[in-house]
Amino acid sequence: MTATLYVCTTCRAGEVLEEDAPRPGALLHAALTDAGAPEGVEIVGVACLSACSQGAAVALSEPGKWTYVYGRLSVADAPDILAGATAYAATSDGLVPWRERPVIFRKQSLARVPPLSLPMEAAE
Repeated sequence: MTATLYVCTTCRAGEVLEEDAPRPGALLHAALTDAGAPEGVEIVGVACLSACSQGAAVALSEPGKWTYVYGRLSVADAPDILAGATAYAATSDGLVPWRERPVIFRKQSLARVPPLSLPMEAAE
């Protein structure tokens, strides 16, 4: 399977921007795309991750795995985001051990969502 790194392309990262100004989220998406997706990861731009006050935001997801949403990211974080996506893709459940996560993923996590296939009693 392939993990998907969703990147919010409309994130303004809390900035007041002119309507035609490049969005920080779009710039982050471009930086990640230009760097190239790691093996086992697909980079997908999306119109909104509803993390507007915490942008620029990304999400990592794969069927059967936990999904993570990270925010307060910038173009400078692109190498760490890709390293974190690589580690995520290598797991069977999406749970990368704490010390093996890039620091930005330890500090910038906004949400962790259980896999849709997780039994209800295991989620409690």
